[in-house]
Amino acid sequence: MSARLLNGEAIAKDIRKDIAAEIRGRALRGHQPPRLAVILVGDNPASKLYVRLKRRDCERVGMTCDVRELPETITEAELAGMVIELNRNAKVDGILIQLPLPRHISANNVVQLMDPKKDVDGVSPSSIGLLALREPGYRCCTPKGVMTLLASTGESLLGKDACVIGASNHVGRPMGLELLQVGCTVTTAHKYSRDARAHASRADILVSATGIAGLVTKDWVKPGAIVVDVGIEQQRDGRIRGDVEFEEVAKVASWITPVPGGVGPMTRVSVLENVMDSVINRDA
Repeated sequence: MSARLLNGEAIAKDIRKDIAAEIRGRALRGHQPPRLAVILVGDNPASKLYVRLKRRDCERVGMTCDVRELPETITEAELAGMVIELNRNAKVDGILIQLPLPRHISANNVVQLMDPKKDVDGVSPSSIGLLALREPGYRCCTPKGVMTLLASTGESLLGKDACVIGASNHVGRPMGLELLQVGCTVTTAHKYSRDARAHASRADILVSATGIAGLVTKDWVKPGAIVVDVGIEQQRDGRIRGDVEFEEVAKVASWITPVPGGVGPMTRVSVLENVMDSVINRDA
């Protein structure tokens, strides 16, 4: 068996084309371009790269991206003040706080201050709560992107066994909720799981989101499973690796995401989709 590729770059490109066309149409009707405000604190290289890519994606579709770069030494109170200011700014359609934040700042405290109508990253307690209650809201971008990838396979997910490896607030937990929504039986494996491999190897859909390079080998994967690699880590030699040992797992899986080029582009395009939803909801 040789797995088919879940090409996030290609799918995201098609979605961006649709968003760009919608923004051009709105411009012809006299509307201003949608505006995303991104808050970047400190000099984390991965965060800076991710924000650069977000800005590039915004430019590609005709969306304004206003990046606020702040020093590592900013206080929680000062950062909170900026979030409140952006909440009140009628020209801002979406707010994204790039995580992680410095240790002296509580991400939960700051994220909770965001206007839920502008939480286009889908990370606030309000957004996660709406997902859990099966109510409309902004969906957390990485899990949302993964669901778009899964939908692209054309396979029914109803009744499938799914395993999510990792239980972070912004990926693992909402990922489990997303899979539950479409009728999967969901298991979450985490650092306290006694045998994560056993759980993973029974799954029809395996989503790994740990950031541990090479964790998932072929003996973790059920033959014919769909494997989604959310993890990403840069090695000392500059290579980018995911959680999944791609070459060997591709021999047993039916579908697999590459790293890079799989989940990352889908996460970013999900931000753009959520910004457009914010604009449409505001105008309704």
